[in-house]
Amino acid sequence: MSSLVVYFSRAGSNWVKDGVANIDKGNTEILAEYIAKKVNADVFKIQTNQVYTNDYRKCTEEAQEELNNNFRPEILDCPENLDKYDTIYIGYPIWWGTFPTAVFAFLEKFNWKDKTIYPFCTHEGSGLSNSVNDLKTICKDATIKSFFETRGYTCQNFEEYNLASKLDEWVGK
Repeated sequence: MSSLVVYFSRAGSNWVKDGVANIDKGNTEILAEYIAKKVNADVFKIQTNQVYTNDYRKCTEEAQEELNNNFRPEILDCPENLDKYDTIYIGYPIWWGTFPTAVFAFLEKFNWKDKTIYPFCTHEGSGLSNSVNDLKTICKDATIKSFFETRGYTCQNFEEYNLASKLDEWVGK
């Protein structure tokens, strides 16, 4: 069996340490790429038919509306199943106290029996929020290991915040 890194991330206008700035690569994507390389895993980036505005504030409003309405976007090029994977790293930003609706949509598609999940997230101060409970509810038949969380802006300054060492310790490599 092999490992898979699944993640949702958003580039463009994002919250950074001291306000809003434009980033070329999403914070969670930076973590996902490092983890995938470290554990020699396949990668699946969750992409949807839903296109978010580039404006940070408007995007947060769109995300809140989706969450409030229990919206599930269509996942593009979604795998038919996850049968060849026993270990899955799931990465996401925290939006409104949990993961984005795109992550809900992905997770709800699969049977998580006999899967081991290592969740990781980025946030700007909220920590894991309710994502722990939501993940345990959706993936109730999985073994969920320790969570990795960091503030999103640290990803944009990966070396300065020594994220490689922290991620290495988390993945046990």
